[in-house]
Parts: sequence; C-alpha cells; structure tokens
Amino acid sequence: MDTPSQKQYLDLYDANAATVCAHAPAVMNERRAAARAVLEATPLPRAGSEGHKYADLNAMFAPDLGVNITRVPFRVDPAGAFRCAVPNVSTLTGFTANDVFTAGDGLSERLPQGVTVCSLSDAAGLMPEVMEHYYGRIAPADNAAVALNTLLAQDGVMVHVARNVRCDKPVQLVNILGGAGIDMLAVRRLMVILEAGAAIKLLVCDHSDDSRANVSDAVVEMDLGPGAQLEYYDFEESSPTTSRYASVTVRQDAASRLTMNVSTLRCGTTRNDIRVELNGEGAEAHLGGMAISDGSQLADTSATVLHNAPHCISNQIFKYIVDQNGRGAFEGLIKVAPEAHHTEAYQNNRNILAAPTSRMHTQPQLEIYCDDVKASHGAATGQIDARALFYMETRGIPRDQARTMLMQAFMADVIDAISLEPLRDRLRHLVEMRLAGIHASCGACPPSVNCSNSEK
Repeated sequence: MDTPSQKQYLDLYDANAATVCAHAPAVMNERRAAARAVLEATPLPRAGSEGHKYADLNAMFAPDLGVNITRVPFRVDPAGAFRCAVPNVSTLTGFTANDVFTAGDGLSERLPQGVTVCSLSDAAGLMPEVMEHYYGRIAPADNAAVALNTLLAQDGVMVHVARNVRCDKPVQLVNILGGAGIDMLAVRRLMVILEAGAAIKLLVCDHSDDSRANVSDAVVEMDLGPGAQLEYYDFEESSPTTSRYASVTVRQDAASRLTMNVSTLRCGTTRNDIRVELNGEGAEAHLGGMAISDGSQLADTSATVLHNAPHCISNQIFKYIVDQNGRGAFEGLIKVAPEAHHTEAYQNNRNILAAPTSRMHTQPQLEIYCDDVKASHGAATGQIDARALFYMETRGIPRDQARTMLMQAFMADVIDAISLEPLRDRLRHLVEMRLAGIHASCGACPPSVNCSNSEK
C-alpha cells in the first residue's frame, strides 16, 4: 500500500538499518519495526483526502531528500551565527541544526535542579525508565508521517521537569534548517515530560535559509502529570522553499494546565497536527494560534481536543490572514466522551481574506456523547472592514498603513493570550513587520551552518 514517496524511505531504512540503529539508543530502535509496518500499510495523505484539504504530505515527502543517516555533525556557532533572542527575556537556550541538538553555552549549569534539557541519547542513559515509558507511546501510532519519523529518528531533545519543580526562566529551543548544500529531510523529535506539580515555559522557534527546498518532519510528545503547568509557544519564521510537518500530542492528567500558541509568521508549506487529550479530572487546555499566508505559501492546522474526563475545560482560538494567492486551512474537532460530564469546551476560528485570489478552508466539528456539557464552535471568513478602512483614510492615515493596523488589531487577542510580556511585544512587532511586507525575522537568518558530508 506504500506510495513511491514512502517507498524511497522504506528502501533507505532497509538498506541502512544497521547504521541507523547504531547511532540511536535501544529504546528508539525498539519502536522501528512497528513504525515500518504502519508506513508500509498507511499512505501519506494527499491534498483533498479527508482532513487534508490543501496539505499534500505525499508531495511534501516525494522529492529525493538527503537524510543524515551517518549522524554527521552540523557545524554551527549559535552565539555568532544565529541570534533568536527576545528582548528582556533571559532564556535557557538549546539549538537543533537540522536534526542534531547542541546545548547553548552553559545550559546544563544554568538549569535549576530537577530540570533536564538534553539529547534523547543522553536521556536514555540518565532516565531510561522515562524514555521507555513515554517515547513513541504518546504520538498517534497510525499516522504515516509520525511513523516515518519514528522509523528514521536517531536522536532528539528531552525536556524533563521533576516533581514539584518550577522552572522560572523560559527554555528556548531554536531549530535551524538548511546549510547542508543539498535538499535535506530533518527528522526531529521532542519530548516534554512534566511530573506532578512541575511547571515550565517552553519557546520553540523554527527558522530556515532560502537556498534549498528543505523538509522538516517533527514529532512532539508531551505528558503533563497531575497539577503540572506548561506554556508552549511554537513560532515558525521559515523560507518559502521550506516544507514543515509537525505532529504535537499532549496528554494531561488531573488538574494540569496547558497554554499553547502555534503561530506561522512565514512559511512555504506548513501542516501542524495538534492533539490534546484531557485524561484527568479538572484539566485545562487553552490553545491559540495564528497564521499569515501569501504568495505560494500554505498554512494548515488541524486541532483535536479529546475530553476524556469530567470537569475539564478547553478553549481554542485560531486566526488566519490570507493575502495574495495564499492558502490557509483549519480543521478543528472537540470530542467529549460519555463519562466527561461537566465539560466546558469552546472553539473559534476567524479568518481574513485580504485579496480576491486568497483561499481559506475551515471546518470546526463537535462530537458530544454526554448530556451535561457546555460547548460551542464557530468559524467566520471575511474581508477587511471597508467602513473602518474608509474612516481611517478620512483621518489622514495612508491606505496601506490603515490596512496593516486593522489586520494587526484582528490578531490582538491571540497575541494577548501569551503570558510573557516581552514575548508578546516581540511577536506584535514581528506581525506588524510581516503585514507590512518587511522581512523581519526574530533572528539573524540565514544561519551559518555547514555540513560537508550529509548523505542519503
């Protein structure tokens, strides 16, 4: 049942299985056989298939992409070559150059006791029971793109916070894609495990250069123990030649709280699959995101929230601005299980089509199998308010500036949900520059990354 785009990776793995496994911990190798079976039997979704109006994952992975099978290190000087800093926020920083993790200067020494940020290879030695219990057991096993990641992943990043430990400084992970001199497939894995009562803020930034048609296949697995609190911010500022697939799955125990923002400021083709499972009584999930798309860019998000326990709350708000020839898509699902009484669940998608040639697909959905529920969903797609634009022009504001101001105001509530004030201010600035057509990334892109021996 495999397609040609999948077959090349199945053949690649079969020819290099010993090399792949030699560079990875045993727990990662133990998951490969099941992943291979899924990838062989389950086709990568094409555009127009269920849940994929525009995003064509089969086409995304079809090119002959380089894979760093032999784990050649990508040489990068993060301090000198790439700066992705938020003013007035002191972060604990790590870097992933394509698929190779590097800790920032003094990261281990600066982390509070009970907080670990390291490679998955190191985590397998430091906390083998955590890796065995969680790795490959949170992300959806029947997803072909996730199976491709599990089949080829050789390392990744672990963020672990011990019981009742609170990390006051945000942790920032900067993902850099490119610099290898060939079109690359970066296979990335991130695990975030919070034990009971733990708390952390995590900022993930994706950047790429403009020279190659690179692809990122990222799988994020997160588990929040009872009473744990996670703020997770995922910002993408990549080139129009970049394709990104990201599967983000969160499991929440009782009284845990998740705040998530997934924002696409600039991209080529991006598909975000978000899945949140509220498995413990009293858990809360607050999801937000935004995307700005124009030209040949596609920003596509699928958000699923599963209410599996009583007295849980979820809120979702996602907004898109789609300009000249751009495409956007949002599909959301709230599913309330029979035992999940006293659920409160809300989903809202709002979109602006800023040009006649822009396209937006939206499909909010509710599945409720319990009577005692408060739930709503809604979606609206429209154009810039012509009356407001005319009013601002009559007050002497140039049309282009007025247009930018109205679109920025449209995004305000998504940005305002971010708890870190300096991060809110930085994102507000980036959105303003993006809407004004100015390329103002949050770092000094492209990075100075060099790899002389990447291979497939």
